[in-house]
Amino acid sequence: MPLSDAARAQWQIHLCVLLWGFTAIFGKLISLPALPLVWWRMALVAAMLALVPRVWRALRALPSRTTAAIMVVGVVVALHWLTFYASIKLSNASVAATCMALGSVFTALIEPFAARRRFAIGEVLLGIAAVPGVVLVVGGVPSGMHAGIAVGVLSAALAALFGSLNKRFIADADPLSITFIEMSAGVLMLSLATPLLAGAVPLFDAPLLVWPDARDFGYLFALAAVCTLLPFALSLVALRHMTAFNAQLAVNLEPVYTVLLAIVLLNEQRELTPMFYLGVVLLVACVFAPVLFRPRTIAPA
Repeated sequence: MPLSDAARAQWQIHLCVLLWGFTAIFGKLISLPALPLVWWRMALVAAMLALVPRVWRALRALPSRTTAAIMVVGVVVALHWLTFYASIKLSNASVAATCMALGSVFTALIEPFAARRRFAIGEVLLGIAAVPGVVLVVGGVPSGMHAGIAVGVLSAALAALFGSLNKRFIADADPLSITFIEMSAGVLMLSLATPLLAGAVPLFDAPLLVWPDARDFGYLFALAAVCTLLPFALSLVALRHMTAFNAQLAVNLEPVYTVLLAIVLLNEQRELTPMFYLGVVLLVACVFAPVLFRPRTIAPA
């Protein structure tokens, strides 16, 4: 029996989440500071897409107003990644990824404005239900990681914003062309804003054009191709058949994947407590609650 568009979208978004689970791992393994790390990630994705003729054909068909709007979303994406990797550098991969589960709370508040629809009380309640899980998962971390948590919460808000904004453009543009515009806009913004960021925010006081060594470049290439280009474009396809809120609920599983990978690859289990596992249970419950109790919330856009 063939899958419905909504069911296929669910499988697509969960594959994206699994691949995104590796992004925090790479962020910890790559020795570059957050600013050049994000610049290289976006530049490599843009360079890969520039080699695809389909992207240029789709770009020529886009109205200039739509292109400009997508560029603004690209700036938000860059700021989200910048704060996400800063959170990793200030804490660890597990904490930074766990903060992203708060995205469902922000999305429940932001998407109605972006999609120009009424607030759904059920979505707000499900988003709020994720908060205790995040508190339990993050609870007990050393005080030195609190700054990483604060930056991670900001990153989650930015992720909710760009996810809700992307929902407005996916019906009118090719996913690869949207990705190319957003990545290029992010590279341009970071290139122009680096002097301002370095002067105003000590955390980003680092050279932008840092040439990575062979090890870092290998990680960056994998991060760009496997954990960015593929899931970023695939998530845009999935968003055509699901709400940004339901997509964000699936993204709540990202910290679960990331923490499991961090245990195996980074030996971060020493920072985990029984509170963490209880928090994971609550986050997973929030992900599957709409499927079990409100199946109609996953509908074609």
